[in-house]
Parts: sequence; structure tokens; C-alpha cells
Amino acid sequence: MGRHIGPVCRLCRREGTKLFLKGTRCDSQKCAVDRRDGVPGMHQFRRGKASEYAIRLREKQKVKRYYGIFERQFRKYYAEAARRAGNTGDALMSLLERRLDNVVTRLGFALSRPQARQMITHGHITVNGRKVDIPSYLVRPNDQIQLKNRDHSRKLATENLAHEGGPAVPEWLDRISTDPPEGRVSRLPTAQDVGLPVTPQLIIELLSR
Repeated sequence: MGRHIGPVCRLCRREGTKLFLKGTRCDSQKCAVDRRDGVPGMHQFRRGKASEYAIRLREKQKVKRYYGIFERQFRKYYAEAARRAGNTGDALMSLLERRLDNVVTRLGFALSRPQARQMITHGHITVNGRKVDIPSYLVRPNDQIQLKNRDHSRKLATENLAHEGGPAVPEWLDRISTDPPEGRVSRLPTAQDVGLPVTPQLIIELLSR
């Protein structure tokens, strides 16, 4: 009988890349993608060649799972990106990276985006000194991301920061302090700042049909 890895890790195996849905587990030797090559299943059968539509759909699903958003939300981000000047794919990825739950995770204050969303909705996070309880809030340059000034809030983040082997803070963010936990948005993110290996143009080709 094969080792049970759970539905979350199966998603990473199925997509063929790390989605970091398990937090620091994805950077450890327990990661299902590193532990075993090939497609899910006991017999490791070879799949047929995917169609162009399937390849584009897979890229979109990969991004949705990575950021933890639903189809309706994703369509709104695409519509906003399409209205902006420049490359629509780059604008789409920049908008998704600016989500507050993603920023809290990338700063290391949370181990995963689901945990970051919980911290935000429970009122543990402040932006520029004001409580923000909306995970989809889009940060701007020079925004200060802090933990609410209470022991329980700060303890959550300091315990997460104490975990070793987590991903590095991206260049568009600055972790100013770990005690108390504080970060700053130094600039707007670009498509190159995204930690997920994805081709935004394939997504735009799918959605623009």
C-alpha cells in the first residue's frame, strides 16, 4: 500500500510543482514532490499528451490554488489587469502578489496563506497602524505591515518566524524587524517576483477567448 500523503500534497504532485500549501513542509524532505517523481498512483502509468487547452487551464488552476482564490475572484483580478496599461499577464500576477494574505506569508509572519488569512480575519494584522481584516486587501508601496500591539498577536508571528528553512523574503518586501514583527512594501511586485513557476501568458490566452 502506498504512503498516504493527503489531498493537499496530491495537488502539488498532480500539478508537478510545489504550491506551498503546506507551509514549511514544502521546503523539507517530507515534500511529496521531492520524495517521489512521476504522476500520482501506485502503477505510475504514462499519461497522454495534454492538449493546448489543458495546458492553459492547468496554469490557471495552479495559480488559483497557490493564492487560494476562487474562479469568481480570479476573473475580477483578470478584468482589473486587462484594464491596465502594459502586459496583462504581468499585471495579473502583480495584483495577486499584492494580496495582504500573500504579503503576510512572504514576510514569514504566517507559515501558509490559509494561516495568514486566519490571522487577518481575526484582526491580528495592521497596515499603517490600522487593523485590516480583509485578506484580499491590496498593499501599496511604503505600506507598513505589523502585528497588532498585543501579546497573542505578536506571539503567533514570532513563533512562525522561528521556524527554520522557510523561503527568503522577496526583494519587493523588507522585513524591518522580527521583535516586534514588522515589514514594509518597498515597491510593487513584478511577474519575476512570483515564487511559483508559471507562464502568465498561457492564462491570458485562456481567459481572453
